[in-house]
Amino acid sequence: MKLRHLVRSLIGIFTMSAIYACSTIPQGAVAVDSFNKESYLGKWYEIARLDFIFEKDLNNTTAEYSLNENGTIKVDNRGFNIRKEEWQQAIGKAKFIGDDHVAMLKVSFFGPFYSGYNVIAIDESYNYALVAGESLDYLWILSRKTTIPDSIKNEYLKIAEDIGYNISDLLWIEHDKSGDI
Repeated sequence: MKLRHLVRSLIGIFTMSAIYACSTIPQGAVAVDSFNKESYLGKWYEIARLDFIFEKDLNNTTAEYSLNENGTIKVDNRGFNIRKEEWQQAIGKAKFIGDDHVAMLKVSFFGPFYSGYNVIAIDESYNYALVAGESLDYLWILSRKTTIPDSIKNEYLKIAEDIGYNISDLLWIEHDKSGDI
């Protein structure tokens, strides 16, 4: 009986830890609280990112967001792997952690495993966005076009730096017209 109680307690702790982990945002970062998900949908070009394993060696990276029938958001990430010389694609889903007017989401590309996705800055026309992951290891600057004005770039870099991101580690993405998937 005690073993069963211990196992249930450990499962509960693990579950709560997993829920908390996928709902975190870096300390000092604040998700946009007047978010309009319909305006966010569509294609975004990755302007800069902190590189990590799933986007390693990718340029021409984009993310396209659309609504799934069940209300979640379809995430279609694409990029050209410069080492393998081939296009790569990852399709996932995103869900709001709470109110869908607060840009704090969790995204999954691998079944039940989610990671934080937090829009922490966006212009009023929804042309440029600054997205924080669940820790200071994940950051993206996105644009509806393949470029971004210096004024927006500098504003977003200042926001990121004030939160604690090492902006000198950002990888600036190259975009060209070499094709698509």
